[in-house]
Amino acid sequence: MALHDFVLRGGRVVDPSQGIDRIADVAFADGHVAMVGEGLKGRRERDVAGHLVTPGLIDLHTHVYAGGTSLGVDPEAFARKSAVTTLVDTGSAGPGNFAGFRDHVIARSKPRILAYLNISFAGIYAFSKRVSVGESGDHRLLAPIDTVDVADRNRDVIVGIKVRVGRNASGEQGTVPLLIARQAAERLGMSMMVHIDEPPPTLDEVLALMRPGDVLTHCFRPFPNTPATADGNVEPFVLAARERGIIFDIGHGMGSFAFRTGRAMLARDFMPDCISSDVHSLSIQGPAFDLLTTMSKFLCLGMPLTEVVRCATENPAKALKRPELGTFRQGGVGDASVLALETGKFDYVDVVGEHLEGNTRLFARGLVIGGDWLESPSS
Repeated sequence: MALHDFVLRGGRVVDPSQGIDRIADVAFADGHVAMVGEGLKGRRERDVAGHLVTPGLIDLHTHVYAGGTSLGVDPEAFARKSAVTTLVDTGSAGPGNFAGFRDHVIARSKPRILAYLNISFAGIYAFSKRVSVGESGDHRLLAPIDTVDVADRNRDVIVGIKVRVGRNASGEQGTVPLLIARQAAERLGMSMMVHIDEPPPTLDEVLALMRPGDVLTHCFRPFPNTPATADGNVEPFVLAARERGIIFDIGHGMGSFAFRTGRAMLARDFMPDCISSDVHSLSIQGPAFDLLTTMSKFLCLGMPLTEVVRCATENPAKALKRPELGTFRQGGVGDASVLALETGKFDYVDVVGEHLEGNTRLFARGLVIGGDWLESPSS
């Protein structure tokens, strides 16, 4: 029997990309997944019996330009807390300051960091409890030429273009920032991630301008610009957008996920494609906290465990066009998340202050990045 570099032994392996949900071992060799099986042997082994073992979790919406922007959080501390192996920063940096983000944060991070580059030159540059200026509100900052240049030279880590529209993010600019971002994305052959907050513009206007493979984040936000009708149905233009291939991402954050919306959408069998935290310097203290808390909320709303895991592994990997992520297929990146699924009474809160008492919660117990074990604070 082959002797692998590292083996996680005896956990409940949940890998939706391969339809796996059983007790098994996961072996790693040369920084990649070697195999999933029983009785595997490794030079180093860790007993994870009683825990969930998933492909490395992907948080599709984070802000981790720590020290370079006011909203950035420490990527490694957050990754360990939430057992996340791939962090996707969504527009913290624009073409004017991406070099600093790459050199000082991305290059030094143990967790993998990918990025959507902001169409605005300085990214999200004014975001705090006391100062909040939407970067898309000033058309002079929209920088399609610089965005294309920087994104093209950093394709190894830049996965798409980020644009934020809405009353808070873009003021009276309406859909203009989105149209400019789409031009840049089309020139690059990349997807967009589109933030929406309160109108203007309206949700239907935004979705009409998005292309197959683009990601709508904050997709289960509260009224206004909610995807659910007043009587609890799904807006027809939202259903049409999914049919066209738009990807729906939660992006919980400080103001973008409501239990009422979640209940209505799930009751109509409209599950999100991706579950993400939108963690930043304000939301990390609540109501989002981290990816596992956000995933736990969906478990408590009735989503099956396999589908919740899929929304943080296989589906974001597809959105990123990185098939080597989010899977335990042989040869995939050697990442894994080890989680505890605990029962009890847990208090959850959404962005409008509604509380939900849930009986299930996920906790981090460790993670594997490139075949190496990292402890979580709660392990």
